[in-house]
Amino acid sequence: MKPFDEMLTSGDGVRTPYNLLKQWLDTQNPVNLAQKARDAESVFRKTGITFAVYGEEEAAERLIPFDIIPRIISGNEWTRLSQGIEQRVIAINAFLHDIYHRQEIVRAGIIPKELIAHNEAFLPEMIGFRPPGNVYTHIIGVDIVRTAENQFYVLEDNARTPSGVSYMLENRETMMQLFPELFQQVKVRPVETYPQLLRQSLAAVCPPGGNEASPTIAVLTPGIHNSAYYEHSFLADQMGVHLVEGSDLQVMDGRVVMRMTEGFRAIDVLYRRLDDAFLDPMTFRPDSVLGVAGIMDVYRAGNITIANAPGTGIADDKAIYSYMPEIVEFYTGRKSILENVPTWRCAEPDSLKYVLDHLEELVVKEVHGSGGYGMLVGPAASKKEREEFAAKLKARPGNYIAQPTLALSTTPILTEKGLAPRHVDLRPFVLVSDRIRITPGGLTRVALKEGSLVVNSSQGGGTKDTWVLAD
Repeated sequence: MKPFDEMLTSGDGVRTPYNLLKQWLDTQNPVNLAQKARDAESVFRKTGITFAVYGEEEAAERLIPFDIIPRIISGNEWTRLSQGIEQRVIAINAFLHDIYHRQEIVRAGIIPKELIAHNEAFLPEMIGFRPPGNVYTHIIGVDIVRTAENQFYVLEDNARTPSGVSYMLENRETMMQLFPELFQQVKVRPVETYPQLLRQSLAAVCPPGGNEASPTIAVLTPGIHNSAYYEHSFLADQMGVHLVEGSDLQVMDGRVVMRMTEGFRAIDVLYRRLDDAFLDPMTFRPDSVLGVAGIMDVYRAGNITIANAPGTGIADDKAIYSYMPEIVEFYTGRKSILENVPTWRCAEPDSLKYVLDHLEELVVKEVHGSGGYGMLVGPAASKKEREEFAAKLKARPGNYIAQPTLALSTTPILTEKGLAPRHVDLRPFVLVSDRIRITPGGLTRVALKEGSLVVNSSQGGGTKDTWVLAD
């Protein structure tokens, strides 16, 4: 079955959101478009928009390929998507508060107690603690795929330290530089206010012990060798806040402080971009040199806000994901607007048997995996790869979930032979504090190889600008 094409209808007509773009494309010289693609690459290279690929020599720096043909979403489509995203984000925060307090969802028999208690992302240190503003996930990236005109699925919820927003912003800026005349013809909702909204959102969850009138905000990075370091420095710069490493910080008089030329300054809100395990060597991994010794004591005393809160990772665990429809309904009282991808929990014997019998049709993922690593795409795997993966499944079934191979929608990319369809997904970014702010669009990731379903940049995917129409 042919995947859903977001631009063209089955009879070679053009879907309404793409009308103006298609008319414009038909007037363009292919040679000029190819030159614009090279210009875009040059802009990214000069700006230094790279990511590190772990496992290669010296964590090789690479440009993420950028395709100049925008992906377009109508205003009506976006309204439905944003309503579903907001509902989901509200449920995720309610779920996190519940599991670290009364665990009503466990008492109701909806989620097995062992799935919480034995989950490595569940932090006992957060039990009974209420973060400032009762917000756990301040920044969320919700991965969405499309399979039909009105069929959207949530693929996963990124509730720890979602990345990619800098590419969303740079993609838009580059497109506006290259094609100003196109933006005059097509009315596109803006994304460039995201850094200001992020700063406002973080300031709104200043802790009770902080300077609420003018909070000091900082971005905590693991350092220049992290794959997303470009984004950490970009966001700090765009927000006009401090970029710090753990070695720049210390605990003094019950506050987390950074050294300044004029002395020490207390930090009120810390947007951390490192994993829980490395946050505080006195509480978590004692060998961590990336975090701040004693920061969890300051946090629990109400003298700093950490965004996202420690322990939020359990909300994007893939075993928990399989319960999201029930989680949404339990906390919001309504059926989920956005559907989950059907999921088999390999920890359950019947599901494991089904998955082992149908490996050639399924995608199997590690429950804690990310970035496209630790997964098997059954239809694309060799018999030997499937056999090796089956052995892993039998050894640790609880470590995996499985899903059907979805026919992801396609949008056109520019190739040497002209426009050609490629599979895409979408990561909208959500800010949560005094209110929920959803940036219109988000990051579209695209599988550049023909037929490939893997869109992750670490696995050879690229990105596109995402246009939400102002209609």
